[in-house]
Amino acid sequence: TVTMFLSTLTPKFYFALTVTSSFISGLIFVFEWWHFRKYGTSFIEQVSVSHLRPLIGGADSSPPVPAAFSVGESETSRQNMPECKVWRNPLNLFRGAEYSRYMWVTGKEPLTYYDMNLSAQDHQTFFTCDTDALRPSDTVMQKAWRERNPQARIKAAYQALELNNDCATAYVLLAEEEATTIVDAEKYFKQALKAGEMIYRRSQNCHSQSPQHEAQLRRDTNVLVYVKRRLAMCARKLGRIREAVKMMRDLMKEFPLLSMLNIHENLLEALLELQAYADVQAVLAKYDDISLPKSAAICYTAALLKARAVSERFSPETASKRGLSTAEINAVEAIHRAVEFNPHVPKYLLEMKSLVLPPEHILKRGDSEAVAYAFFHLQHWKRIEGALNLLHCTWEGTFRMIPYPLEKGHLFYPYPSCTETADRELLPTFHEVSVYPQKELPFFIHFTAGLCSFSAMLALLTHQFPELMVIFAKA
Repeated sequence: TVTMFLSTLTPKFYFALTVTSSFISGLIFVFEWWHFRKYGTSFIEQVSVSHLRPLIGGADSSPPVPAAFSVGESETSRQNMPECKVWRNPLNLFRGAEYSRYMWVTGKEPLTYYDMNLSAQDHQTFFTCDTDALRPSDTVMQKAWRERNPQARIKAAYQALELNNDCATAYVLLAEEEATTIVDAEKYFKQALKAGEMIYRRSQNCHSQSPQHEAQLRRDTNVLVYVKRRLAMCARKLGRIREAVKMMRDLMKEFPLLSMLNIHENLLEALLELQAYADVQAVLAKYDDISLPKSAAICYTAALLKARAVSERFSPETASKRGLSTAEINAVEAIHRAVEFNPHVPKYLLEMKSLVLPPEHILKRGDSEAVAYAFFHLQHWKRIEGALNLLHCTWEGTFRMIPYPLEKGHLFYPYPSCTETADRELLPTFHEVSVYPQKELPFFIHFTAGLCSFSAMLALLTHQFPELMVIFAKA
């Protein structure tokens, strides 16, 4: 029957047939590509697995419920998770003692205008209130936080101190921006602490008198917490690590409701420096909770502790022969979990990509968070023998486990698609921003592309050599 049909072909009819087949295969390719971009899977593959496989007796294997979400949590609630919220970097450096010194040496500006503008907004929110107009020194500081020029801000801080020698926020500004060493910054912060504690006690005594007094107490609390935290960071940078740990613990105990400031991330880093791994595990047990926002510091520290138990004796060749032990499986799963949360970190830890100074704000799951984490924690991974080797052997396997990371979550909510744009605003222009690894195109997109190209080539040959192609078809 096929032979009889081919014998009746004319050049025009054969050309129309090839053009039609080319057009149809082109439509299939376009639809496959659109379906992959929107849903992350091949339409043909999905139909085959979902509808044809059960008809021919295939097993029904429904995907397991992700462990990081409760059973009652719906897909809608996951999709509605906030995407690109920018957070204050818990370990941000000092502008005068660290960022400015970098600029003096390299001639490169480590902070972007967008990042510094966010900091200016933070300062106005944390360090000012409606009652500042009643105090001349605080009025001057209100203007100082809005100044763009660093020298103008420093000059305003000195003016505020001339009006009131106990202006805590003026000392904070000088510690952050005028001090050129950590030692000088610590001296300013100690003066700020003395003034801040006195103002805080005064606000506590009269905070119930009016809403204005309550607002002033909130401001004075913010100042006191900020100063104590920065003093702890100064002690950490100056090598007084046990003192820094005690200050951080006391601060978390005194102000337990301020967990959104992520002081526990400062504590984790200091405890890792002390190699107090049991204390690190205790902090993780408290903060690595499903109801709390995750961070690279939480996820990768948890992975580091599990890797520490097996990394010294781990060998890929031995593991492939005998299989993974329970402890090794736990370590690999922890690494996969961390990489899914923030896939940019491993390249910095493995020194496949160069680091820059971390910005003052970070985007969780973004390159900015990866830079900030690796900048402070690379030394802790290097200290544990074999930890980086285990990470090197296992981290890329994460992307084979997730069906399509940009659209579907596995252990976490879907990876935000806007991180690259936000990271480009947070990180300096001389830094190459990392992007989320893209999934390879499925087989059927390659197949339909080849089919479309082959049909188009047949149509073109038929148009150019109609008689020859009809003879070829009949043959």
